[in-house]
Amino acid sequence: MHCGLRGTPSQRGPHLVSLLHVQPLPLFLDKAPCTFAFIFATRARIRISNMAPILLLSVLSVVLFTITVLRLRRAGARPGPAHTLPRGSLGWPVIGETLEFVSAAYSPRPESFMNRRRLLYGKVFKSHLFGSPTIVSTDAEVSRFVLQSDARAFVPSYPKSLSELMGKSSILLINGALQRRVHGLIGGFFKSPHLKSQITADMQSYVRRAMDSWPETSPILIQDETKHILVKGLIGLEPGDEMRFLKREFHEFIAGLMSLPVNLPGTRLYRSLKAKKRMVMLLKKVIEDKRRKRSSGLVGETPKDVIDVLISDTSEELTDELISDNMIDLMIPAEDSVPVLITLAVKYLSSCPLALRQLEEENIELKERKCRLGQDSLQWNDYMSLSFTQDVITETLRLGNIIGGIMRKAVRDVEVKGHLIPNGWCVFTYFRSVHLDEAMYDEPHRFNPWRWKEKDMSSCSFTPFGGGQRLCPGLDLARLEASIFLHHLVTSFTWVADDDQVVNFPTVRMKSGMPVRVTRKKVAFDRLSSARVVS
Repeated sequence: MHCGLRGTPSQRGPHLVSLLHVQPLPLFLDKAPCTFAFIFATRARIRISNMAPILLLSVLSVVLFTITVLRLRRAGARPGPAHTLPRGSLGWPVIGETLEFVSAAYSPRPESFMNRRRLLYGKVFKSHLFGSPTIVSTDAEVSRFVLQSDARAFVPSYPKSLSELMGKSSILLINGALQRRVHGLIGGFFKSPHLKSQITADMQSYVRRAMDSWPETSPILIQDETKHILVKGLIGLEPGDEMRFLKREFHEFIAGLMSLPVNLPGTRLYRSLKAKKRMVMLLKKVIEDKRRKRSSGLVGETPKDVIDVLISDTSEELTDELISDNMIDLMIPAEDSVPVLITLAVKYLSSCPLALRQLEEENIELKERKCRLGQDSLQWNDYMSLSFTQDVITETLRLGNIIGGIMRKAVRDVEVKGHLIPNGWCVFTYFRSVHLDEAMYDEPHRFNPWRWKEKDMSSCSFTPFGGGQRLCPGLDLARLEASIFLHHLVTSFTWVADDDQVVNFPTVRMKSGMPVRVTRKKVAFDRLSSARVVS
């Protein structure tokens, strides 16, 4: 059972890679030492004498040594264990293969860059991306190994512009005990029963208020409507001037994540760094205000947002700067990734009436059951119990590939499945190729939530949230927000979606924000109201 949503084939020629491959040295150079030796011997008219064996041995030694060095260079290898370096091409000097990667990333099939090289070299190959020699993995087992490894083997590695914007104290870049501490505090907070109850209530309240204001006469931009919910759970800001200021500066900040690493007045990176400074100033003000209220006993000990959790830590490692940096980091999924997840789910459901009908039936059945019990609001566990809803979210994560991959840097030579990842090289675990691999998923470009009835989400072929010690701490929160939004959408509205396109780079988003025209389900409201009266 599936729906007929397919990806749009790439319009670019399949053989462009052959035009961009650069051989490190011309093939005829392999024979150059032999030619030189022959000419030298002929012109010098060497006579057979007592010195002939020594001279011949010397010439042969030079020839063999030169051929060996040339072959090592052509393989992109070095002496020792480097013969296991994956095959591939480092592309053009300096820029490597970055331009072709970016060109493919902007196309309807961003994975085409990887797929062409996978056909040529295998699932693990070498390249040169964003200024660094890189091992690319489209192999599920190799990618899982990299993600599960700790800082003794791999550390985070990102393009220079992104690293500059995130800062040295970002949870994306810190390592060791400090990273585990921050990750553990945030993850523990997101899993606490108190927070689950509070965030579920806050999200439901916001979604209801937002949907009550939706007009039926003009289109709703789903992508914009889903961007306001998680920020309150992170920072505690209520809607108002400060929230609007933070959102405006955040959009200026995030625009530079994949920009040219040139920090000069007027450049994209320069403007984004200035926006971050303004955000940090606001967040430090929020942190100072929370610390003051906490020390004076004006607020309780129970944390209400992530900032409360981090300032309650008694160690001196969690400075205000570190907390501010990580709040900005966490705003990226709150303001970008989760809204895109919901938007893509609406897009895929709009093209798959069968899935939409089953999703609607499951959610209406739960709502009617709660109404008969006199319960207006659902709890965290209620949303997580909606099995088909969770399958829709899972399939959206697989097909949408909101996080296309993760980059790491080897701090020592690492061997995995016969491949060498050299010390100092980057490794790019590309999730999209795995999630769209025909060997892993039948008809991978079709939206088919029913595939997850039998499939194991814990397998290494499904990694939408990363893995290992850096597994996204808010993954359950992302599912919750998507579940709440979809529940209220399908139980309260029908809709017609306008045509829109997915843009995959530098971040996944809808080109026009996914406009839909909604109609309220008055019949459903009447039925639920009568059910409550009867109970």
